[in-house]
Amino acid sequence: MKVIAIINESKGELLASVYSVNRGPMVWLMAAVFVAIVVAVGGRKGISSILSLVFTMLCIFFIFLPMIYKGISPILAAVLVVAFTTVVTMCMVDGITKKSVAAMLGTIIGVVFSGAFALIFGQVTSITGYNVSDIENLVYVGEMTDIKIGELLFAGILIASLGAVMDVGMSIASTLNELKEQNPQMMLKELFQSGMNVGRDMMGTMTNTLILAFTGGSINTLVFIFAYNYEYQQVINMYSVGIEIMQGLSSSLGVIMAVPVTSWIAAFYIVKIKNKEKNSITIQIFMNSQTEV
Repeated sequence: MKVIAIINESKGELLASVYSVNRGPMVWLMAAVFVAIVVAVGGRKGISSILSLVFTMLCIFFIFLPMIYKGISPILAAVLVVAFTTVVTMCMVDGITKKSVAAMLGTIIGVVFSGAFALIFGQVTSITGYNVSDIENLVYVGEMTDIKIGELLFAGILIASLGAVMDVGMSIASTLNELKEQNPQMMLKELFQSGMNVGRDMMGTMTNTLILAFTGGSINTLVFIFAYNYEYQQVINMYSVGIEIMQGLSSSLGVIMAVPVTSWIAAFYIVKIKNKEKNSITIQIFMNSQTEV
């Protein structure tokens, strides 16, 4: 197996040290396998999903990071990037339609709720962006640049919650649009209630997914807690545990709030558009009949 070596020159002598295993080719190979499977299963929708994923990563690396490097608030930058990527992703996946517009608005509002809850949680529990790991290195970077280190934690929660909230938003909007297509007689209240019923089923699984995802990220901490038999007061007051709880609850709240918000927006928007289309057809029929007479 090939390795990557670092070669430095000091006083006329070359010093070499092994940096790491050369994983680059295999990383790209596994990424290619992933793309192939997504395209094979999803077809055109799969291609749109891959493109939207690439676009999101480009936004993070070439919009979000440069913005915070120039001193812009990481929270504000995260909100802008979340809104931008949500709009573009929804348009790439479904185009500009009734359900995509409703899903966009529901997703953005849900993520904002997530960030607001995280900020409140941090205030009442005295958890700040300076309680994270590697803070010494981050503080040094903050001193050398204009990055607001204290806001990075909360900006990360906004970005982390985007995927799950977007999934819920699109699922509810798509379901309500399909129900209205199959049963045009459904009114706003009925559509909203259907959206809530679908959303409640999704809340349990999506919230569980988010909590497990953040738990998996802190599995090392959990092993230490179990191995050394920490007492309750030690565990509940650990910064690492508090941060994981804040991230899990905040992201889950974003999913939960996206349910009623998206349900109402989608129901209202779909019913409004359908009524306009119905009135337009009625007027057209009337005009045609008048012309024939």
